[in-house]
Amino acid sequence: MSLPHAILTALLEKPSSGLELTRRFDKSIGYFWSATHQQIYRELGRLEAEGLIRTLPAQAPARGQKKSYEVLPAGRAELARWAAAAQDPKPLRDTLLLRLRAAAVVGTAGLEADLHRHLELHRRQLAEYQEIEKRDFPPDRDAPEDRLRHLVLRAGIDLETFWTQWLTHALAEFTELPGAD
Repeated sequence: MSLPHAILTALLEKPSSGLELTRRFDKSIGYFWSATHQQIYRELGRLEAEGLIRTLPAQAPARGQKKSYEVLPAGRAELARWAAAAQDPKPLRDTLLLRLRAAAVVGTAGLEADLHRHLELHRRQLAEYQEIEKRDFPPDRDAPEDRLRHLVLRAGIDLETFWTQWLTHALAEFTELPGAD
């Protein structure tokens, strides 16, 4: 149920077309909640049918003009209800961890190289998040909405920091295993 809420959030931040939403997902929300172009358009149709958003009137009628959407009061109320509701944390589901568990019974062939690859990917993501933090959250930017957005980014930074530290530890441990490649 989170994709509709991600879209409502993005539209409350700025009324947008489906294409603009897709681009914004790629640049911000997509770091922690991804969606395809088709999923976004499908959800826009559902949200509009449910009376949570509406298509903004076009400035001038034109064929093929992209539709922009805005959130209606019912959509704002739904987002506020959802944001305030208690939710349990989701269990971690990570294929790499499952593969390590499987390696305990079938062997570690090929796994060390992939651990190195994962480490490099997490290092890159961490660097990207840190660059966003430096660019978008200078010390004097402390409005409540900025502080909350920064908090979300800090979660990404902290998670990537965890993964880089854990993978570094795992690789050190991995090299000491008998038969590791």
